[in-house]
Amino acid sequence: MSAHPVIASSRSRTPSRTRRLGAGLITGAADDDPSGIATYSQAGALWGYTTLWTVVLTLPFMIGIQMICARVGRVTGRGLAANMRGHLPPTFVFGLVVLLLIANVINLAADIGAMGAAVSLLVGGQAWVYASVLVALSLGLEVFLPFGRYAPILKWLTVSLLAYVATAAIVDVPWKMALTEPWPAWPWSASYFVVVVGIFGTTISPYLFFWQASEEVEEEEQSLTESPLIDAPEQAAASFERIRFDTVFGMTYSNFVAFFIIVTASAVLHSHGITDIRAPADAARALEPLAGRAASLIFALGIVGTGLLAIPVLAGSAAYAVSEAVNVRSSLSEKPGGAKVFYRIIVGAMVLGVVVSCLPLDPLRLLFWAAVINGVIAVPLMIAIMWTASHPGVMGSFTVKGWLRWLGWGATAVMGLAVLGMCVA
Repeated sequence: MSAHPVIASSRSRTPSRTRRLGAGLITGAADDDPSGIATYSQAGALWGYTTLWTVVLTLPFMIGIQMICARVGRVTGRGLAANMRGHLPPTFVFGLVVLLLIANVINLAADIGAMGAAVSLLVGGQAWVYASVLVALSLGLEVFLPFGRYAPILKWLTVSLLAYVATAAIVDVPWKMALTEPWPAWPWSASYFVVVVGIFGTTISPYLFFWQASEEVEEEEQSLTESPLIDAPEQAAASFERIRFDTVFGMTYSNFVAFFIIVTASAVLHSHGITDIRAPADAARALEPLAGRAASLIFALGIVGTGLLAIPVLAGSAAYAVSEAVNVRSSLSEKPGGAKVFYRIIVGAMVLGVVVSCLPLDPLRLLFWAAVINGVIAVPLMIAIMWTASHPGVMGSFTVKGWLRWLGWGATAVMGLAVLGMCVA
């Protein structure tokens, strides 16, 4: 993400494609956090290639809802919670935000624990020590580094996801089987259904909605030439084209990597009858005797890289949501003294994440409860997002219409079915 990703100094110049990648790329890559890696690995280990269809089905819906969130931020110059606060019952908005904060802390704990375990697998030693050091590093960068210098670091961390493409290249994948048999297992068992719901929940996640909308606001505020589109409608065409490219690329990249994680787990673990994957490090550990030390090391390094990307996004999205809900300044562009509540939430969320990760809790149980809480808030939150994005009082003449509106409501319906399935299962 660059500080000026949309419009170059001259209007006649078109930004390079690399410069047009920002909030959408980082948001999509952060979706493949260590918790997501655990979910995808478990899916491949348990059910093989019969879960690959989920990453194809969720892609257009993921693109649709994230693009809508980005538009809300770019059009209004405010994040999701700030827009909802002005047009929806405060109790409803604050309730969703509190649940988001709880879910993000649980997710942070799972991700932090996975990072520590991955480093321990690589070099030995105490996992909690490594986890604490990595969180301190991430926290220091997010709090003390100016946004214009911090954003490119997050952007470069997205490269770490290619570790899972490299892992798939190392292991022996029967590609003909992988590409011709990615159909749902039928009839569906309760176990299969829970895995499918877990994939949907980790792919379309509430924390991503708040992060991408607020990052659009950050980028607009950093720019010397941009204003909220509701005040500068002449900038809409270029901004929407950039958001579309950025979001489609970022979400496709995310699901592309998820595809390779499932393929790797299917080819190596499922084919050898290894189905008990309770954490990302379990998958990395199980790869070594079956696919070699290199595959295990690359997989573990990917966990560390994706964790360093995901934990600031998780903490940051919670801070944006809570700060906007209580109407205080929320911006990574501000120094800590200028947005005290915002930065305190970031620090508090990460510290709580470290504490919870050190408790004797089952990592799979942490993921389960994060998925449950995310499921509880996902559908009402997506309904609120769609209502906000369709409201002329919020979006002016830029209300979402046509295919984008259909995708947004489609994503909401898909998540509704997933949550219903989670309750039934």
